[in-house]
Amino acid sequence: MSQYTEVHRMVRLLPGLAICLVVIIVGIYGADAIGVALGATGLLPEGGKSPVSGIFVAILIGILIRNTIGLQEFFIEGVGFAVKYALRIGIILLGLRLSLTEALTLGAWGLPLIIACISVGIGVTLFFTKRLGQSNRLGALIANGTGICGVTAIMATAPVIRAKENEISYAVANITIFGLLGMLFYPYLAHFFFAEEPIKAGLFLGTAIHDTAQVTGAALMYEQMYGSTLALDVATITKLTRNLFIIVVIPLIAYLFFRSEGRVSGNMPKWYKLFPFFILGFLFLSFVRTMGDATLASGGEAFGYFSATRWESFYSFWSSFGSTYMLGIAMAGVGLSTNLKIFRGMGLRPFYIGLIAAVSVGAVSLLLISLFGDFVQLNS
Repeated sequence: MSQYTEVHRMVRLLPGLAICLVVIIVGIYGADAIGVALGATGLLPEGGKSPVSGIFVAILIGILIRNTIGLQEFFIEGVGFAVKYALRIGIILLGLRLSLTEALTLGAWGLPLIIACISVGIGVTLFFTKRLGQSNRLGALIANGTGICGVTAIMATAPVIRAKENEISYAVANITIFGLLGMLFYPYLAHFFFAEEPIKAGLFLGTAIHDTAQVTGAALMYEQMYGSTLALDVATITKLTRNLFIIVVIPLIAYLFFRSEGRVSGNMPKWYKLFPFFILGFLFLSFVRTMGDATLASGGEAFGYFSATRWESFYSFWSSFGSTYMLGIAMAGVGLSTNLKIFRGMGLRPFYIGLIAAVSVGAVSLLLISLFGDFVQLNS
């Protein structure tokens, strides 16, 4: 690809990225303004924090723009770039907030909960798909979307089981609406049940919400409203661990589908086409943080170059840049990408399947975290 083509593509991305930046800035100031207004009316104690986060407001503004005045064509590419790549960059930079040992330990402790939630999501979805007389393909799509990683899992599964266009649309609509509702309201639910336990709150957000972008948005809201960076870290690690199961679950779902259709094989995608490689970026920066801390402790300078103050400033700046700007822009893009027209003509039965699956996963997550969440530890 020529340099001219690259520059031209970057220019095409700018309008969409710019509108995402504007939306997140307006969302942040809008949330503050809501807090001030509620304080002035006496509904909020003087000096109290706004009951909504900037991320929450930005997503709603994005949805409102997309579904009223619409989004012009020259914004679309940049908004899509923000949702896909700004999100991944932001998540990768969050790796600097945790040592590799902390990240892997938490991921390992959370595995039983993750496996239980994935199993419930898939099992309940396939069961009710059959009971409500819907196609096995639609059930497989909603099952993977609910159980693993939302739209990404749906789009990876669709060609394997030869899903029809309307089935893909129904599945995406399900994941979009229930994931969006979870993103907007589960932070409040997490705080209601686990107000003083950020690890449990993060585990709940990381297992009960469908899509990576939706989990990230919910965790950012929780961080902004309740001042818990640990909940954001835990939710991120939990979701990244959950995403890894796409490598195993998609072939399993495809096998079950083909067996129910009287076939036992299909054109399975290569494993590396399913692997979410940005997870490696997160782990790499966690490793960088680990080595920096270790060399600082042993030699007085991180990597023989950074003093304690400079090293802390370095990783704090870049991790904050990832969570504040990259993830903020991505969340604005989520709102601007949510076209409510996809719900038209969806019908009630696919809607019921998605609703039952979402509620089941959320309920199991809450129950298991309440019973066994104390066993999950993150020791610095």
